[in-house]
Amino acid sequence: MADEHVNLMANKLAEECLAVQKETGEDRLFMEVAGVLGASSQTLEEAFLTAIRTRMAEQQGRAFLAKKLKAHRAASE
Repeated sequence: MADEHVNLMANKLAEECLAVQKETGEDRLFMEVAGVLGASSQTLEEAFLTAIRTRMAEQQGRAFLAKKLKAHRAASE
């Protein structure tokens, strides 16, 4: 397991990467970043990918809930 500093770096980089992905529309940019990281630090690469995946999963979960709520409200009208 990565130490606290590696996780902090990975989390910050994940947030920045997702922001750039959103602005540029490159939805697989995180894989390119992971490749760059993996060339010099497999530990940071793994922590980064974990941070990215958890954030992307959260976004998908929130989008799913919003869609469900919208459908429920539309059906209740």
